[in-house]
Amino acid sequence: MGGPRNVVTVVEPSMLRRTIAATAVGNMMEWFDFGIFSYMAVTLGEVFFPTASRSVQLISAFATFAAAFLVRPLGGFFFGPLSDRIGRKRVLATTIIMMAVGTFCIGLVPDYHTIGIWAPVLLLVARLVQGFSTGGEYGSAMTFIAEHAPDRRRGYLTSWLEFGTLAGIVLGASLVTALTAALSHRELISWGWRIPFLVTGPLGLAGLYLRLKVAETPAFEQLDPRTVRETGVRAEFRRIFVEERRSLLVCIGLVLVWNVSSYMLPAYLPSYLSADVGIPATIALMVVVAVLAVLMVLITFVGRLSDRVGRRPVLMTGCLLLVIGALPAFLLIRTGTVRWVFLGCLLVGLMLLCFEGTGPATLPALFPTEIRAGALSVAFNLGVSLFGGTTPLITQALVHATGNLLVPGFYLAGAGLIGVLAVLFTPETSGKPLPGSAPTAAANPQEADIIRDSRHRPADPSDG
Repeated sequence: MGGPRNVVTVVEPSMLRRTIAATAVGNMMEWFDFGIFSYMAVTLGEVFFPTASRSVQLISAFATFAAAFLVRPLGGFFFGPLSDRIGRKRVLATTIIMMAVGTFCIGLVPDYHTIGIWAPVLLLVARLVQGFSTGGEYGSAMTFIAEHAPDRRRGYLTSWLEFGTLAGIVLGASLVTALTAALSHRELISWGWRIPFLVTGPLGLAGLYLRLKVAETPAFEQLDPRTVRETGVRAEFRRIFVEERRSLLVCIGLVLVWNVSSYMLPAYLPSYLSADVGIPATIALMVVVAVLAVLMVLITFVGRLSDRVGRRPVLMTGCLLLVIGALPAFLLIRTGTVRWVFLGCLLVGLMLLCFEGTGPATLPALFPTEIRAGALSVAFNLGVSLFGGTTPLITQALVHATGNLLVPGFYLAGAGLIGVLAVLFTPETSGKPLPGSAPTAAANPQEADIIRDSRHRPADPSDG
C-alpha cells in the first residue's frame, strides 16, 4: 500500500529536533529502568535467593529477569492497537510512568531474610509490571519517531532512538559499577542494591514531561478519524495475523537476531564474565560499559549509512558477521585476559551495531500506518519474549549444564543464520515513504527536490 501521492508532509526542523530528543531521552529512561536489573543479577541472586548455590542464584535471578518477557506480548497486544486508536503520544506517556513505578517498587521490596518467600514473589510482580509497560513502549516509540522522520533521513534520525537505549543502559551500568566499586560486598547486599531502582522516580517524571511536550505524528493525524473509531481491535488483529502475516514473520525474524545480540551484550555478558570467566565484577561491568560507549559513538553513522546504501546490506552484514564471528569473539572472551575480553566483547558489539543502527527504520516500514503500532508491537514483543529476553537464562543454563563457555557463541551464530533468512525476505525501504503515509520531507532547501518530485512523479507500481 503506497502513501498519498498528491500530499507531502513537511516537517519543521525545530519540531523534528524536539521530537527526536524527547523520544530518545524518554527511551533512555525506560532502558535505564529495565537494564539495571540485569547488571544487578549476581547481587539480586544473593538478596532474594540466599539459600541456593551461586550458579542457581544467578539462574534464578535471570529467570526473574526473563519472566518480564512473558507479559511483554500482553503489553504489546494491549498498547499497540491502543496506540493506533488514541495516538502514539498518549501511549508513550503511559508506558514511561508504568515502568518508573514498577522499577521504583523493586527498590522498596524487603529481602528474603525479612519476609521469606514473599520477597522473590514481590520482585516477580514488579518485574511483570515492567514487562507489561515495555511491551507497549518500544513498538510505539519506533512508530512515533519513524512517522516524524523525513524519508531520506529516516535511518539516521531513528538511530537516535537506539542511541537513547544505549545511553540508558550505559547510565544504569555506570551507576551499578560505581556502587560496586564504592561499597563493600556487605553494604551492597544490605542496602546499596536499592539505589539504582529508587532513582527511577525522578527520572520517570522527567521523561513524562518531555513526552508531553511533543506533537502527535503527522501520519497518525492524517488518518481518517472514522476509520480509527470504526476499526475494532479484533479486526486489527485479523489483519495483522492474516493479511500481514508475511511481514509479521519477517519482523519476528529480524527482531530475533537483533535482540539475541542485544541481550547477550549488556544483559548477559557482565554476569557471564564475573561468574563463569572469573573476571572481577567491577572490571566486567567496566568492559561492557566501554564497549557500549563505543557503540554510542558509532550508531548514528550506521543509521546514516543505511540511508545511503540501503537497510538490507547493513542488516545482512550484521547477520553474516554473527555467523562467522561469534565463536571467535567468545574464544577471545574465554581467555580471561582483560584486553582480549574487551576485544571479544567489542566484536559482539560491532555485530549488534548493524541491527541497532538500522532496525528502528526497517521495522516500522513493514506495516501500513493504520495498524503500524499494533503490528509492530505484536511482532516485536513476540520475538523478544520468545528469543531475545530469554537469552541470558537459556545461555546460562546451557553453560551450567555443559560446562562449555563457548555456548553463547554458538547461540549467536544460530541467531545469525535465522537473521539471514529474514533479511532475504525484507523489502528495501530506504528513501521511500512509509506504507500508507504521504511522502515526508524536512522544511529546508536540501529537501525541496523531494517535495517537487513527490508532487509530479507517477505512482511506482512496486509500492502497491
